Amino acid sequence: MTLLFKRLGLCIALSIALLSSLFIPTFSASAAPIPATAELAVEFSLPKIDSSMYARPYVAVWIENSKRKSVRTVELWVGKDEWLKDLRSWWRKVGRYDRALVDGVTSATRPAGDYRFTWDGLDNDGNRVEAGKYTFYVEVVREHGGRNFIRQKMTLGDKPFSHTIAPTEETGDIRINYLIK
Repeated sequence: MTLLFKRLGLCIALSIALLSSLFIPTFSASAAPIPATAELAVEFSLPKIDSSMYARPYVAVWIENSKRKSVRTVELWVGKDEWLKDLRSWWRKVGRYDRALVDGVTSATRPAGDYRFTWDGLDNDGNRVEAGKYTFYVEVVREHGGRNFIRQKMTLGDKPFSHTIAPTEETGDIRINYLIK
């Protein structure tokens, strides 16, 4: 009988321990956000392409976290909504799921030339992203032309950096500079 009570007592103790672990909140340490003064400056060029059928390219620029989840669409240059699907990678990841986002960031296509823009380090909800590993993406598609999909891994934190991405058929040099002002 004593052995039975000991085993029963052990089972009750284990059950209480298991149940309490389910109901007591645990706090996980999350990474600190990137500095409030951090920004990603982008220098982007579209080359002049001599072609009788030249059309301005559609361009999507976005940032994904280490889990491959889009945190921010930085630029989206498209003439008409029906052409959004031509930006296949961006469309599959982001565009088809968030109509309000598409409406909020879309602007007209651009001619050949040099462009500059910045990403303020905020996600699509306006929250500062956490320090960590991210990927910078550019997708460029031109009707009667080429398709380029570019990615650059980067670590955002308290140290500035610069990357230059080599030209492609549809882009010139792309420079990204992570700055802490």
